[in-house]
Amino acid sequence: MSPQFEIRSARAEDAEALWPILRDVIRAGDTYAVDPGITRDRALELWMDVPRACYVAEAEGRILGTYYIKTNHAGGGSHVCNCGYMVAPDARGQGIARAMCAHSQGEAVKLGYLAMQFNLVVETNTGAIGLWEKMGFETVGRLPKAFNHPEQGLVDARVMYKWLSDGQGG
Repeated sequence: MSPQFEIRSARAEDAEALWPILRDVIRAGDTYAVDPGITRDRALELWMDVPRACYVAEAEGRILGTYYIKTNHAGGGSHVCNCGYMVAPDARGQGIARAMCAHSQGEAVKLGYLAMQFNLVVETNTGAIGLWEKMGFETVGRLPKAFNHPEQGLVDARVMYKWLSDGQGG
């Protein structure tokens, strides 16, 4: 049974709970193109402070997942956002990523974005690819051997895109 959770804006005091999620996903090295040796402070800065907005999925005072929204490119590309999502290992498979993706699309529209793009979806991350496709994202490009997977070596990555034209994000 899925836990009841809410998605809300992240607060500075969430940093302690976010760090283990960020640390474990980044150090695994199989989904994010971030230095696995990144420091706590730098990881939290990149996740919480640099993006335009950061959110958490929380149940009974425990953070189960998190995502950010940031502008993908400046100038003529500033109407397209980029998001990143992470779910705590013991909370996976409970619909949290799906809920955060739906929430992020609605928030993106509220922030004035017209489209969402995922720049580097690692081909071996089949769960994410399947979910993003179910959420209406299309693969618009493939990047040959763009990601150095710790177990499988050089693997392809996808660029996935969704126009948020309906104003609801999903």
